Amino acid sequence: MMTEADFIVDELKQAFDGDPWHGDSLMDILRGVTARAASHRPLSAAHTIWELVLHITAWRREVASRMRGNPAGEPPAGGWPAAPSGEGAAEAAWRGALEDLAATQRELLDAVRALDPAKLHAPVKDARDQHMGTGKSHAAMLHGLAQHDAYHTGQIALLKKDSGLRV
Repeated sequence: MMTEADFIVDELKQAFDGDPWHGDSLMDILRGVTARAASHRPLSAAHTIWELVLHITAWRREVASRMRGNPAGEPPAGGWPAAPSGEGAAEAAWRGALEDLAATQRELLDAVRALDPAKLHAPVKDARDQHMGTGKSHAAMLHGLAQHDAYHTGQIALLKKDSGLRV
């Protein structure tokens, strides 16, 4: 029988690079996206795919840190790290961003597996701050991260379609 921690690990795996209920996984959506497409900004007030990838990476790393017992904070690079833009955005830098995103999956799953199951529903030590996603249980934080990633995966899918790439 699956424990809740096992269920959360599976949920994170499915949404990241598996076969989630809602459609394509994050990594499936990112497949075939070039640096040029990732830096394309069709709407001046919207984020690029690259910015979304850096944002997802930053917050996944922050949640993994919180799971290891570290105090909550803004991700070290900020909630919306700056991405290269324009024609000069290098393919190697884009591949590096994708590799960094993949590394967060390993970090996150290791942190979930290492958590004492008795602490899964215990409130985290930080006061409630909706903007920072604090003051909830570890389980709520992890489910919230899966929701966060699914939300941004949908945005990436729309931006990918707009760039002319097949989703």
